[in-house]
Amino acid sequence: MRRPTQTRPRRRTFTLVALLAAALAAAGGWQVARLRADRQAQQPPAVQAPAAAASAPAPAEAGVSAALADLLPAITGESPTTEADPPQERDGVSWGHRAGLHNTKDDLHLRASAAYVVEPGSGKVLLGKNEDAVLPIASLTKLMSALVVTEAKLPMDEAITINEEDVDHERNSRSRLRVGTSLPRAEALRLALMSSENRAAHALGRTYPGGVAAFAAAMNRKARLLGMKNTTFVDPTGLSNRNQSTARDVALLVAAASREPLLREYSTTPQHEVLLGRRTLRFNNSNRLVKNPHWDINLQKTGYIVEAGQCLTMNAKVAGRDLILVLLDSADKHSRLADAERIKRFAGGEPQVAERPAAPAQHARPARGQHQAKASAQGEHQARARRQRATPEPRVHQTYLPRHAQRKSGDQR
Repeated sequence: MRRPTQTRPRRRTFTLVALLAAALAAAGGWQVARLRADRQAQQPPAVQAPAAAASAPAPAEAGVSAALADLLPAITGESPTTEADPPQERDGVSWGHRAGLHNTKDDLHLRASAAYVVEPGSGKVLLGKNEDAVLPIASLTKLMSALVVTEAKLPMDEAITINEEDVDHERNSRSRLRVGTSLPRAEALRLALMSSENRAAHALGRTYPGGVAAFAAAMNRKARLLGMKNTTFVDPTGLSNRNQSTARDVALLVAAASREPLLREYSTTPQHEVLLGRRTLRFNNSNRLVKNPHWDINLQKTGYIVEAGQCLTMNAKVAGRDLILVLLDSADKHSRLADAERIKRFAGGEPQVAERPAAPAQHARPARGQHQAKASAQGEHQARARRQRATPEPRVHQTYLPRHAQRKSGDQR
């Protein structure tokens, strides 16, 4: 029997561990409750739809837009934006896909939820798919930002410095422009257009007279002047899903931006090197089609956030025709480029599937018969080889003589 003195220390240790675990559990629960209370206290109230968007006239495709509007509360919860929610709480589904707009049938079998192709000179519409559905447009917003900057006649050689306000703390989007980096306004504009640099775009709005708020107001005024009736801007980068528009309105923006030579040059720069202090950084265009020799692109812009999906707009020459194409909410980068190629073939009068001339009927049967005869001969040859391997020829057994016998019979060879 064990002595009582041996069990007391163990019981005392178990008691201390149990008390410590209970204390930690209580502290953890109190901390979680406090964090939840702080988060509820800091959460902004439900934001109403912008007045400009609410007063806009109903689009032509009222059925599509109404269906999307009915689904937006279910998508976003109480607030029409998920910009204030932590990134881990987003479900990764775009608004257009959640509403089922990508399932709308069209002749080209496009993967995008909304598409629009128009000749800016004549106004002739070549293609429309949910072109009046209001959706987030992501970094296509930067086209309007660039237009406001150029029309403000701000000095392009003026140095602007990236600061902490330009850092995206919500979506944590990547940037190669460190805080404290100084670069000319022209370089910031080029990087915002060609490489979709968010910090550069935000710095352009922050250094506008009156700051970002005044810059967003100027963006919305310009949108009204262009006739973009279903468009709202809230920041210069497009990171907020409250930057919303339609494919038809985006085409109006592209037409206006295409008239600015500086924007045409900057947006289609394939590659650019920037000297930042002692560093030289190389930036590539976010649109691979600018390096494609089969495309003649005057102006372009790409965009992506979760709610908007993959977006693309271009002003390009196709078969000698000046066209503007807009793609909103494509499934991925591959389908975005594939949709653009389909539109290019369609606008150029090319068949969607390459057709080859059929062989004459009288040559079909002899060719098939010759092929069958050749295959039969090869089969017989292979079968004969297998039979030979299965039944090998009998070996000839030689009789080996002793060495002295071989020497004696050597004269007979």
